[in-house]
Amino acid sequence: MAKQTFTTGQVLTAAQMTSLQATAMGGGAASTKTASYVLVAADAGTTVAMNAAGATTITVNTGLFAAGDTVFIQNIGAGVCTITAGTATVNTAGALALPQYDAGILYFTSASAAIFYDYIQVGAASPLTTKGDLYTFSTSDTRLAVGANATVLTADSAEATGLKWVAPSSGALVKIAGASFTSVSTVSLDSMFSSTYLNYLATWNISDTDGNIRLRFRAGGADNTTGNYYTAYHNSGYSGAISNTAINGGTYALDLPGSGTPPRFSLTFMNPNVSSAQTQAFGQNVRGDSSAGSVFVDFGGGTAFTGFSIFTAGTTMTGDYAVYGYVK
Repeated sequence: MAKQTFTTGQVLTAAQMTSLQATAMGGGAASTKTASYVLVAADAGTTVAMNAAGATTITVNTGLFAAGDTVFIQNIGAGVCTITAGTATVNTAGALALPQYDAGILYFTSASAAIFYDYIQVGAASPLTTKGDLYTFSTSDTRLAVGANATVLTADSAEATGLKWVAPSSGALVKIAGASFTSVSTVSLDSMFSSTYLNYLATWNISDTDGNIRLRFRAGGADNTTGNYYTAYHNSGYSGAISNTAINGGTYALDLPGSGTPPRFSLTFMNPNVSSAQTQAFGQNVRGDSSAGSVFVDFGGGTAFTGFSIFTAGTTMTGDYAVYGYVK
C-alpha cells in the first residue's frame, strides 16, 4: 500500500489491511518498471520492481518523501539497475548497483536524504571470471586476475589490492608436481621437465619394498630403456661398513640394494630437457637400515627428457614424491 493519511474512526477494508500487512513485512504494493524510472511520492511504502534486459536507473529526488518513508526496490531483470541520486542525497555502505535478483530498501532520513540498504552487499555478482582468479579488495571487492604460469603471489602496498603476481626470484624452487602412491611397482611421471627450468629437484619417501629402487628417464610418454645409464653409488653404514656400486651401460639407473625400509631420497637433475647436453643427476638418500649414500647418474647421449619413472625389482612400494624446478 502506498503511503496514506487516515482519519479518526475510519474503517479499513480487508484489502487495505492485507496491503498494510504486506508493507509492514517489507513488501507492499508492487509496480513493475521496464525502463529507467524517477521515483514519485506515491512510491512511498511500495515495491518498485525493475525488469529490463539492459542497464537502468531509479532516480531519487528531494521534496517527495518524509523522514521515515521507505521504498523497497528489487531488480528482476538481466540488466543492472542503479539507484541514482537526483536532487536528493543517497548514502549506502553497500552498493547502489543492483544485479539481477538483488534488492534493497531506501530509507528516508529527511525529505532530501536517504540511506540505501543493499540486501546483498556490493551486489550479488562475483567479480571473478577466470580459473585461478582471486577475490581481493581495494576500495571494494575486486578481481585479481590469475598470474602467468610459475609466477608467485606477493604483497605490494603500491598495488590497488595490495597484491600482485611476480616471477619467483632467482634460485627459488617452484613446485611442479607432488602426490602419494600406494602398493605400486612403478610410478611414471610425465610433463615434469620442460624448457621453463634448466635444473630440477625430485624427492621421494618410500616404504614397503625390498630396497631395489630403480630409475629411468622418460620422453614421449615412455621410458628410455637403452643401455646408456651409468651410476656410481657410495653407501656408508652406521657400523662403519662402506660399499660402492656401479652400473655401466645399464638399461636403468640406481639399484639401491638391501632389504628393510628403503630410501628417503633426493636427486638434482641437470639439463634433463636439453637434447644437446647429457642428462646427469646427483643426490643422496637415508635408508631405514641406518645407512646413507650418495649417488651420481649419467645418461650417455643427448635426449630432451620430459620426466622419469621409479620402479622396483618386482615388489611393491608405498610413498610420496615431489618435483621442483630451480629458477634460473
